[in-house]
Amino acid sequence: MNAKLLPEFSIVLGVRLKDVRIPTHAAILRTAFAALLFAATIACSQAGQSLPKIKVLATGGTISGAQTSQMEAGYKSGTFSVDDLIKAIPQLKKIAELSGEQITNIGSQTMTHEVWLKLAARIDEALEVSDNDGVVITHGTDTLEETGYFLTLVVKSAKPVVLVGSMRPATAISADSAINLYNAVALAGDPQARGRGPLIILNDTIHYAREAQKMQTTRMDTFASPNRGIAGMINTGKAFFYSANTARHTTKSEFSVDGLTAGNLPQVEVVYSYTNLGGEIIDALVDQGAKGIVLAGVGDGNTTDAALAALERAAKKGIAVVRSSRTGRGIVDRNVEVNDDKLGFIAGMELSPQKARILLMLGLIKTTDAKALQQYFYEY
Repeated sequence: MNAKLLPEFSIVLGVRLKDVRIPTHAAILRTAFAALLFAATIACSQAGQSLPKIKVLATGGTISGAQTSQMEAGYKSGTFSVDDLIKAIPQLKKIAELSGEQITNIGSQTMTHEVWLKLAARIDEALEVSDNDGVVITHGTDTLEETGYFLTLVVKSAKPVVLVGSMRPATAISADSAINLYNAVALAGDPQARGRGPLIILNDTIHYAREAQKMQTTRMDTFASPNRGIAGMINTGKAFFYSANTARHTTKSEFSVDGLTAGNLPQVEVVYSYTNLGGEIIDALVDQGAKGIVLAGVGDGNTTDAALAALERAAKKGIAVVRSSRTGRGIVDRNVEVNDDKLGFIAGMELSPQKARILLMLGLIKTTDAKALQQYFYEY
């Protein structure tokens, strides 16, 4: 390089371009060179930025599962540890500083309230540490939406919380575990994810945990957000958000796990409606001490006359009764087909039966008043 042009690099250190010696006949080079140096400055600045610090909390599931044979559908969940998962994807080191913790190592079909409470407490503890920018939770897909919604209601941080699973075990042909985990870590470190509540990421698609539902048994696109639509998409770690989360969550939620144990969570059960459903199951649940019953009703949260009569008996005994729908999408509003005012029922609104159960369970810790409980279903 011409010695006369070397002082140009002093621009990076703050020297004005006009003070640098440049051939007078090359004014056009001044602009080009300034642009080059500006790009170099930006590159240096970006190179100096520290990577986000992400805590990975592992609970097991297909994402850490292994098959006995790649030719078989069967596999064992929770075969690999959180450290195994992190080490298997060396590219993660380029996008975040990671630390891992094994909360449990189970298939999510066996998820428990005890694990929920432990997980929520560890999330709050991890995010209270100023150095941690976000949390990733590896989880089985079967109950991923339930854990995500529970965390939506009780986590007390605006920092990103991202739940991730996979539909194929880590040892499968064309496994989705690696790309899903990579995207989850990238999303947890993305400032755009702050303040949105817990997110679920699979198949390059971002869902609000409140909205997500598993809709298919085996396909990669198993998760959907049938009522309000997906939160956004992610492409090789770059997120594109389409909508905001307008329901109350996390820092704006009145629920928490402080002082809460699995033993003092109220018993809430789900009753699935079908042709010729009688009232015996509902009566039995009341006799067994249920504090709340969620009806997974047909259509708009309806059911048989016998079941409605049993639910009315339950409500008169002080049992909270919520109507929801087994259809998978739509709103169950008050006094549509069923007279909720007369019967003392609560309308589940957009929530699936399994999520209505979670909100009712937490709501009953606060109140048994049907009107107050209904307000929760409007807001959360």
